[in-house]
Amino acid sequence: MAKNKKLSELTLEELYEAKKKQKKILTAIGITMLFLCGTLTFLAVRSKNYALLAVASGSFITLIPSFSYSGQIEKEIQSRNIK
Repeated sequence: MAKNKKLSELTLEELYEAKKKQKKILTAIGITMLFLCGTLTFLAVRSKNYALLAVASGSFITLIPSFSYSGQIEKEIQSRNIK
């Protein structure tokens, strides 16, 4: 199993691969979460259990670390392109 390296230790090619991989992961998880949130919203309205709306809207908070990591990768790529 590969050891996780810091972004500053990765080559530019590895950074581009990580960016591409992260984008695919975020897209897949985002689409899945949209579907599940829609389903939860439908079930909340249908069953009149409005607590499910809080779960549906709060579930997107789990994507924040992934977006943050994507931003860090992008900053590292930009800092290397400036040099």
